[in-house]
Amino acid sequence: QLGLGDRRPHLLPEQVTLGGLEDECVSNMSCGCRHTLVTTEEGEVFSWGLGRFGVLGRSYTDFTYQNDVGMAVPEGEEGHVQGVAANPPPMAVADIDAAVAAADNGDMGGVNALMESLDALNLTLDDPSDQCYPKVIDSLEGFRAVGVCAGHRHSMVLDEHGGLYTFGSGASGALGHGDYVGQEYPMKVMELDNNGVRIHQMSAGVDISMVVSTDGTVYSWGKATGGRLGLGMEDKNVTLPRKVEFLDETFKAVDVECGYVHSMVVGLDGSVYQCGGVGTDGKDDGLQDLDSDEGMLGHPVILSGHNIWHRVAEPKEKIVKQTWTKYGKYELKGRSKMMEEGGRSVG
Repeated sequence: QLGLGDRRPHLLPEQVTLGGLEDECVSNMSCGCRHTLVTTEEGEVFSWGLGRFGVLGRSYTDFTYQNDVGMAVPEGEEGHVQGVAANPPPMAVADIDAAVAAADNGDMGGVNALMESLDALNLTLDDPSDQCYPKVIDSLEGFRAVGVCAGHRHSMVLDEHGGLYTFGSGASGALGHGDYVGQEYPMKVMELDNNGVRIHQMSAGVDISMVVSTDGTVYSWGKATGGRLGLGMEDKNVTLPRKVEFLDETFKAVDVECGYVHSMVVGLDGSVYQCGGVGTDGKDDGLQDLDSDEGMLGHPVILSGHNIWHRVAEPKEKIVKQTWTKYGKYELKGRSKMMEEGGRSVG
């Protein structure tokens, strides 16, 4: 998913110079679980990484592909083929941490040692497939993309006219097409398009999706348990986009973000709302506070003391300054009176 053409560990930043992306100006990017999406200023979408579920929008990686093992180097042939050869030699956590720390200081000895051990086993972390470097999603040709979002196992693309396209796993109805069918190539969410809804912002989480329309309305779909979609305590999945209601009927959203068991919504006024729970204060993941706003369980709850447009002052303990009484002659009478007395005594 690094787009560097192999599966080797790269501990220091490197420019992605494969697939023609080195000549493009990237305007938007998103990193998912094991794949990456970017869009260029010209509106093209590049994808790379592990293509399971069809998240790359251009190729499908079979589940027999062992992405965490080395690949056998065939004798007498050029290139490498996928093999069930052997796992890379294990490294202790302390050794990995030491290698990372050393690499930060320019010492690649630890990483080189791992590479040498793979060579000894006749293994390589090279990959001949086109999933390890950026490649354009050809099926989006003719569309100018302005945004992308890579989720856990599904992806989203937004075009310049506010049209939304989804692809990848259809688990829990996360693609918004009214079913649970996965899509290997980008497919437009027609429920939004048929109702004249144009999208401004989007987010793909773990089998959940949420978007903001150009008029500030929030829509969500996918796995609904625990109130993570802001649609109430639904027990079944939502396969088509549904409007999220807020107590404030005038509320307008500008951004959304989906996680694992909760989602966040940011308002035009800077307010922040949470949908679902995050497993704090001893509660299990996915549970909201049962003592929260009455009748709003599973719906967006505003987070008090949070505003993205300005910093709310942190509460501080009031410090009472202790004053001291001065009893000197000068302090009791004041400067003017002292001067008057001095003048009279001289006269």
